Amino acid sequence: MQYFDKNKIDKLLSYEDLVDVIEKGFNEPPNVPPRLHYSVNNPLNNSENTLQIMPAWQEGKQLGIKLITVAPKNKEYNLETINGLYLLFDSVTGLPEAIMDAKAITNWRTACASALASKYLSRPDSQTLFMIGTGSLAPYLIKAHSAVRPIKKVLIWGRNIKKAEQIQKIINNPAIEVEVVENIEKGIKKADIISCATLSETPLIFGESLLIGQHIDLVGAYTPTMREANDEVLLRSDIYVDNIEMAPKETGDLSIPLSEGTIKLEDIKGDLFDLCSGKIEGRSSGESITVFKSVGHALEDLVTAQLIVEKQRVKSTNSMSLLTPERFCN
Repeated sequence: MQYFDKNKIDKLLSYEDLVDVIEKGFNEPPNVPPRLHYSVNNPLNNSENTLQIMPAWQEGKQLGIKLITVAPKNKEYNLETINGLYLLFDSVTGLPEAIMDAKAITNWRTACASALASKYLSRPDSQTLFMIGTGSLAPYLIKAHSAVRPIKKVLIWGRNIKKAEQIQKIINNPAIEVEVVENIEKGIKKADIISCATLSETPLIFGESLLIGQHIDLVGAYTPTMREANDEVLLRSDIYVDNIEMAPKETGDLSIPLSEGTIKLEDIKGDLFDLCSGKIEGRSSGESITVFKSVGHALEDLVTAQLIVEKQRVKSTNSMSLLTPERFCN
């Protein structure tokens, strides 16, 4: 059984390949039962942690399950907020094949799912990306969006400017200008694509500030009490989600305005299953404002894990071919 840590996963994957694999996954979905989502009270710091269990499988191929914990107060102890493991099994024999760093898989698949949505929903000529949030997911989102759109400038905002400056250094791409901004509204006014990945419980993006033609990528706000965008963002936009079954229930960006009657379920135009299958087309015009709300889907994890194993197999095969006797016969 193989173990893949973050460094190994980062070396094996590419954004272009993973976007393609996830697109195929949404077009030919595996078996994905509803994920289990538990709230775990933490009396030591008066907070609530989250346990998520996300299974998926392809009959005759592989079965995977992701175990994730989210502890928002961990940042006070200089610990990662999200931790977990991904387990990959042979679905025929039941034998375990690999253990992987679940956070690394989550970062890669979440960023690439957003990039996949952007392929259908953002303007093809989008050149400026505004990244709101400075968590571990931010660099992945920036690189993924840049893999599907001709991004030439990235603006970054975070509550901690030093963290924003650190991400600026991580990007380190001479073809992309990276700038830290101190005001969200000013960043919005300059952006073609706005990606937001935070744990905010109150809106950071206000619809009154949006410009025609923009695409909004909402990645954070993973509980029904969190919000990254206000009602006006949804009222002005064409709304899409990664999966219509869970998104309206799991994120406050949708569950709150739905419960208050601000929007209706019918206002959500479709999800990635619809887009990738060609059931719907996505962006209707250059002047439309589009919103993509991501809550994650277990098929993304499974196809990412499968791609990692396949990349490692190819790498190992190529390494072995370099050691064949014929190589040394001359």
